[in-house]
Amino acid sequence: MSRVNRAASPTERGSAAGSAAAQRYAARLGAERFVPGLWGWLVPVIIFVFALALRLDGLNNPHTLIFDETYYAKDAYALLQTGYELEWPSGADADWLAGDPQPTGQGSYVVHPPLGKWLIALGILPFGMAEPLGWRFSSAVAGALGALLIAFIAQRMFRSVFLGGFAGTLTAVEGHHLVMSRVALLDIFLTLFVLAAFGALLADRYSARRRLAQWAAQTPGESTGWEYGPGLMFRPWRLAAGVLLGCAVAVKLSALSFVAVFGILAVLWDLQARRALGVRRWVRAGLRHDALPAVVTVLPLAALTYLGSWIGWLLSAEGWGRSAFDPAPEGLAGLVPGALRALWNYHASATEFHTGLESGHEYASHPLTWLFMGRPVSMHYQSLSQGEEYEHTGQVCQAEACSSAIVDLANPLIWWTGAVALVVVLGLWLGRRDWRYGAILSGVLAGGAVWLLFPGRTMFFFYTISYHPFLILAITVVAALLLRAGTGPVDRQGTPRPRAAIVSAQQRNTVFVLCFTLLAVAVSVFFWPVWTAELIPYEQWQMRMWVQSWI
Repeated sequence: MSRVNRAASPTERGSAAGSAAAQRYAARLGAERFVPGLWGWLVPVIIFVFALALRLDGLNNPHTLIFDETYYAKDAYALLQTGYELEWPSGADADWLAGDPQPTGQGSYVVHPPLGKWLIALGILPFGMAEPLGWRFSSAVAGALGALLIAFIAQRMFRSVFLGGFAGTLTAVEGHHLVMSRVALLDIFLTLFVLAAFGALLADRYSARRRLAQWAAQTPGESTGWEYGPGLMFRPWRLAAGVLLGCAVAVKLSALSFVAVFGILAVLWDLQARRALGVRRWVRAGLRHDALPAVVTVLPLAALTYLGSWIGWLLSAEGWGRSAFDPAPEGLAGLVPGALRALWNYHASATEFHTGLESGHEYASHPLTWLFMGRPVSMHYQSLSQGEEYEHTGQVCQAEACSSAIVDLANPLIWWTGAVALVVVLGLWLGRRDWRYGAILSGVLAGGAVWLLFPGRTMFFFYTISYHPFLILAITVVAALLLRAGTGPVDRQGTPRPRAAIVSAQQRNTVFVLCFTLLAVAVSVFFWPVWTAELIPYEQWQMRMWVQSWI
C-alpha cells in the first residue's frame, strides 16, 4: 500500500504556529507544562504509605489523654453527641479512660472553632473512644496526607520527581511533624488545610498563566485587547483555595494570617503575569480582572465555609451563648438572625481571650526562639524504677531507672538546616526575585512572624507546625541548587564542560542529597523513642536531651 504525502493545509499550519506561540508565551510566564509520568504519582503515594505507617505504629501508647487532648478529644466526643461542645465534670479524664464518658448537658465555652474537633470525631466514629487510636487516628491521616501534598507541591515547583520525593521523605520522618500527627491536637489539621490551599493557589497560578499564554498567541499585537488583557473569569483552583482557607480558619482562627498573606501573594502573581505578558495597563488590569473577582468570590466562599463548620452550634439551642440574643431586638439589628448575632458575640469573646492570653506556662516560648528550637513542648513523661511495670504497654523496666516521653522535638538536622535554608532563600529572593522563594517566605511570614505582633501572649513551639511545610521547601531549594552545581554547559571561565564531567557532577550531587536524606532518617531513628513514648533506660532518654531547655 503506498503512502500519500500531502502538504499541511493553511489551517493546520496556523494551528501549529499558534501552538508554538502559546508555548513561547507560557515559557515567558514560567508556566510550561510538566508531565512527571508514572513515577510522579508512584513516589508520593509510596511516601504517603510510609508516613502513615510511622504515624499509626504504637498509636495507643500512652493509653491516656496527654497535654491538650484532654480538651479536644472530649470536645470531639461531645460534638458527636450533640453537635456542640459540652462541659465536663471534675474527674472526667478518669471516666473517659474507664470507657464511661459523662459530659454534663451544659454547653461549654471554647475558644477554637469546631472543624478540627469534628475531624478528630471522624476517627472516634469507626474506632470508638475506648482506645487512643480512635481519637488520634484522624491526626495520623492528616499528617500522612501532608507528606503526600508536599511531595506533589515540591515536584511541581521544582519540576523534579526526585526533589518531590526528597521533600516528602523529610516530612514523613521529621519529628515535629510526626509528634503533631500522633496526638489529638488541632494544629496538624490547620497545617494540612494551609498546605492544600497553597497547592491550590499554585495550580491556579499555572492554569491562569497558560490561559493567558493561549490568549496572547491568538491575539494580534495591534489589538486593543492588549491594553488590559483578558478577563479569566472562572478559576476553579482559586475557588478551591478559598474553601480550604475557610477550613483552615475553621480549625484555628490564627489561619486568618494565611488568608491575608496568601491573598496578597495571589494578587502579586496576577499582576506580575500581566506585566510579563506585555499587557500595557497591567496594574489596573490585574486589579480589575483578577483581584476584584477574587475578593467577591473567594472571600465569601471562605466565609461560608467557615460558617458551615458551626452548623451544629447554630442549629442548637443549648450551645454556649447560643440563645444570648433571643428574642430579637428592635431596629435594624433585629433583621440579623439571632443565631448570627450570638455567633458574633461568641467570636468577640474568643478574640479577647486569644489576644489577652498571658498566663504563664512551663513550656511557653517566644517566636524568636522557634527556629533555634529553644523550648519544645513535653507532652508526656513518666519515670519508672527497676522492676516497675509500664502501665500503657505492660513492659517492665529492666534498668535502674526508665523513662517514657513524648517531646515535641523536631529532628535537629532537618530543623536547623531549615533555619539556615530560610536565610539562603531570603538572600536568593532579594537577589533574583524568583517567585518560588517569595512563596516559601510568605508561608513562614504568615505562620511564624505574625506571632511577633503579640509579644505578651503565651505561645508554644508547636505553633510552628503551620509553617513546617515551607521550612521543608526551603531545604528543597538548597537541594535543588546543589543538584545543579557544576552541571552547566560551561564553567565560570566560559570553557565548555565535557559531557562526562557534567554526568559526573550530577552523580556526585545526587549522592550528596541522598546522603543528607539518609542522615536525616538516621537522626529520626535515634530520636524515635522520645517521639513515641517508648520505654527506655533513663540514660537513653538523657542522651537525647542535647540542650537543657529541652527538658
